[in-house]
Amino acid sequence: VLEQGEPASLRRCSPFTRSHSATICVTVLHPDRGKRRRVYNTRFISIQRSTRLIFGTMLEHAMSWVYMHQDRRRALIRATFIKMPAGMKPLEKFLKKQTNALTRAGGFGGEKAAAGTSAARRRASLSRVVPFFRESSPEGGPARGDVFSPETEEAPCWPSAAATDIRSPSLSSDEQSSEASLDTGWTPLPADTPENLALALLDSVAGKRYGNCTAVVPCRFSQRSRYEAEILLDDFMLTHPIFLASDKFQQVLLQQFGAEPKQGEGWPTWDGAERKQAVLSVAFRYLDTYRELLQEEGDRSNSFPKDLYLCAVQELSRFPELVEDVLKLQRWTEILHNPAEEDKESRKKQVRPLFRHFRRIDACLQPREAFRGSDEIFCRVYTPDHSYVTIRSRLSCRVGEILALVREKLQYSEEQPTQPGNLILVAVTSSGEKAVFRPSDEAVFTTLGVNTHLFACEPSELESLMPLPEEIHWSPGDSKLHDMSAEEVANQLVVFDWELFSCVHEVEFVCYVFHGEEARWRPLNLELVLQRCSEVQHWVATEILQCQSLPKRVQLLRKFIKIAALCKQQQDLLSFLAVVLGLDNPAVSRLRLTWEGLPGKFRKQFQQFESIADPSRNHKSYRDLLASLRAPLIPFTPLLLKDLTFLHESCKTFHGELVNFEKMHKVSEMVRSIRRYRSTQLVMDAEPSPSHLQTKAYVRQLQVIDNQNLLFEMSCKLEPKDM
Repeated sequence: VLEQGEPASLRRCSPFTRSHSATICVTVLHPDRGKRRRVYNTRFISIQRSTRLIFGTMLEHAMSWVYMHQDRRRALIRATFIKMPAGMKPLEKFLKKQTNALTRAGGFGGEKAAAGTSAARRRASLSRVVPFFRESSPEGGPARGDVFSPETEEAPCWPSAAATDIRSPSLSSDEQSSEASLDTGWTPLPADTPENLALALLDSVAGKRYGNCTAVVPCRFSQRSRYEAEILLDDFMLTHPIFLASDKFQQVLLQQFGAEPKQGEGWPTWDGAERKQAVLSVAFRYLDTYRELLQEEGDRSNSFPKDLYLCAVQELSRFPELVEDVLKLQRWTEILHNPAEEDKESRKKQVRPLFRHFRRIDACLQPREAFRGSDEIFCRVYTPDHSYVTIRSRLSCRVGEILALVREKLQYSEEQPTQPGNLILVAVTSSGEKAVFRPSDEAVFTTLGVNTHLFACEPSELESLMPLPEEIHWSPGDSKLHDMSAEEVANQLVVFDWELFSCVHEVEFVCYVFHGEEARWRPLNLELVLQRCSEVQHWVATEILQCQSLPKRVQLLRKFIKIAALCKQQQDLLSFLAVVLGLDNPAVSRLRLTWEGLPGKFRKQFQQFESIADPSRNHKSYRDLLASLRAPLIPFTPLLLKDLTFLHESCKTFHGELVNFEKMHKVSEMVRSIRRYRSTQLVMDAEPSPSHLQTKAYVRQLQVIDNQNLLFEMSCKLEPKDM
């Protein structure tokens, strides 16, 4: 029972069991205001803040709805369990203890609670507290839509980013509890279509609201801080390709710029200049976010700023205050249509090698730059007899174009004319696995594995394809790593990882997870980072297993542990975990004599590293370490992609035509973490040694074995099973 002036919060309680969930229906009864119901689907992940999230949200929402008169009349709040999983005694006891006053006024349960048990079956949510709001029912009448189920026609209402605290189980408890709390003053609004979300975004930028706005995000933008409005704009820019194609988004901006203000019921009196300035502000943010990607597409996308510029010029006579925005838009048109001549010529002449495709020292010593689809590269394409041709091709070209270049090199098109479908392109791994590409596949070069090569053959020759001889048979020998210091190797690993990581565009993470092969922009640089991670893991195992001498193997083991420690110290978690996982390779971990020769200090240190790489409790040790670091740092990228994939697979993007914008907010939060990691430039204090260039070339062109069967065979030769 709430009275006027009572605080809408309850004291904290002791933690209870993790991962318990329940569905609670809260009914608010007021003598003058009637009845209103809200359904809360709770998932308890962060234990410390559960009390505030559940009861604070319930009571504050009730207080915001119920108007307390001067006569201090009471409003009854009845909380009813709709869904209670088995084994929830601690939670049930906790709820009853904290709501003793409510139970005396009417209590939990009852016939309605029992009747609602079967109706509460719905898809599990990531949310800790996800309210599903329904309209108020007439006084004395039943409230409709207490619980949403897939069979009902009414769609659920997804909350806004500021209104809920959806947490992925991929996050540690410390990371979850450190974020912002609920915005309890948020007005509940249903989900909306992608086009209407774009209109709501323009509304937020203009600082106004539509009277009939029904967007997922709250339209109470006049009361929002500038920071919250900026977060909303950033969320939309990073994730709109998921639910609204860029072409359609550009059309919405063009239409809204030329639209006249609507007057009448439900529409505010828009100022024409403010509306057009809002469209231009969003357009500038869009062009700035996707600048490099739009330049890649050429005239396909560069017509948008030109069309918008022409429309803006026509409006200058009516709205002279747009002159600065028009000049800025003109500069953007020139940037996208006419890139700098120096940059154009340098990229036209430069043929850029992908690491592992060429062994040229002069090429690998150059600083890495972000790859674009139009960049030209050299690549070898092998034939079934292991001869090869070297082709020069665009990075984003299709398989059909690659085969045409191969035919030209092999003189198939002139001396032996064949049908276009007679040649196929196949990727053959070192273990003999084959993957046939479709003629329409694009950008296949960056998708190749560490020791995977391209073969061009006829379909009848597919079964006869074999890996290259050097991939099957490796001769043992002393490693160059013996002559290099651990500090130099670790420094070069960190520098190279930072160069690769800095080349990855933020949007590549979204394209990699949400679009895959159908992505408009291929995640070329992100695929190279993932390839590098796999390469370092196999490099560790290769170097140890190639060493025939037991004392030298022990020395290599010590050196790799020291390299891992230095990478961790310099906040390169990509190489740090890659080295640790390489030492955990079954072919290496079974070398009992080698590990017994390792001093106890190094064994203890490696055990600490293994605990960080331990995947139990969803990589909690690693996440706690990551939360304690500050930029610049290089995260373990595969785990970040795992979190994004988890969020994508566990939450629906659409319900019919409605967009779950809360999911878009969580995706943006993960992508913004990448921005924070790179907010400070990496600076290496170490002075280069005389062997600096040799170490740099070695680290950037690692020779590895990625065939696990071959690695295990080499391990058994070093220390047989019966030894």
